[in-house]
Amino acid sequence: MTQLKNRVLHYYEQNETKVDIAFFLGGFFFDIFTLSDIDDPLSIAQQVVYLLVLGFILFYDFLGTHHLFQPSPRLEKIWNYRQLILHFLLGSLLSVYSLFFLKSASIFSSIIFVLLLLVIMVANELKRVQESKVDIKIGLYVICVFSFFSMTIPVILGFVGYVPFLLSVLATAGVLYGIVHLLQKRIESRKTLIRSILAPGGGVLALFVLFYFVGWIPPVPLSIPNMGIYHGIEKQDGKYLLSHENPAWMFWRKGDQQFVAEPGDKIYFFAQIFSPARFSDSVILHWYYKDPRRGWQTTDRIPMSIAGGRKQGYRGYTSKQNYSEGEWRISVETTDGREIGRIYFDVIKVATPNPERSFKQDIY
Repeated sequence: MTQLKNRVLHYYEQNETKVDIAFFLGGFFFDIFTLSDIDDPLSIAQQVVYLLVLGFILFYDFLGTHHLFQPSPRLEKIWNYRQLILHFLLGSLLSVYSLFFLKSASIFSSIIFVLLLLVIMVANELKRVQESKVDIKIGLYVICVFSFFSMTIPVILGFVGYVPFLLSVLATAGVLYGIVHLLQKRIESRKTLIRSILAPGGGVLALFVLFYFVGWIPPVPLSIPNMGIYHGIEKQDGKYLLSHENPAWMFWRKGDQQFVAEPGDKIYFFAQIFSPARFSDSVILHWYYKDPRRGWQTTDRIPMSIAGGRKQGYRGYTSKQNYSEGEWRISVETTDGREIGRIYFDVIKVATPNPERSFKQDIY
């Protein structure tokens, strides 16, 4: 057994970069293929366990750097691998939260936040970060803790907005305070605690607050699997029949994004909005028209109630009969103004109806 252990340690020392990359890819792909719904109890329990293990390692590693902790002989066998464990668990959590935020992100409004999270996830693989002092690792840990609360609290409350966000910030601050409170009993230097724990943790929270108020944090747990522009919508036997003229080869278009409007036509907007079970909230369907002189102007703000529990997402639509020719867009927004998704389309008005006009149908 000792010989095997020595061989493993020797291999790791000789191939440290390869092993770290393997751990990173292993954790990331593991989460891609096993990613559960955001409200899955087992997934939430797993995240709690990961966060507790990370907190335990960081707490006692910090004490160890100040010669206030020495692992027992039994714990020492595992303690020697704590950096690998820390690295794997941080990478796993960061990849999970990156994927969840990516699902809820409108690329137009949340790209900076999502890219930052992805950069942080990749930075976790760098030797400089892995071998850094505890302050950088505390910053990464606080990111994970905040991400956890920002996803679970809206699920528990059943809505998104200022209240769940504020509670997420307070809960994360409570965890940070609890760590400092426990360390104060062992470490007398307040300057050390402020520099190594409070400063990086508080800095991360301040950054999240800033991102929230500029609208960069995606409104998890909401996401839009599908949306589009159509000429007609009917509901039959619990299914929606969506009529459009879009040719099959233009598969990238979402319905009639080039909307040819004959006299009497209505513009229909359809959306599937995913939300967890027992979730009950509202979104705003925000219609914009690009005025040639004044730019994008609001024409309508239509509230739509959503309810969770359906695997394929809540389905709903709205229509507009009075419209001008030109460029349009519709943004699906939360009641606190964060964008879940948007779609652009052009309206082309024709005066004479086309007698050969025909529609295809999508079923949702």
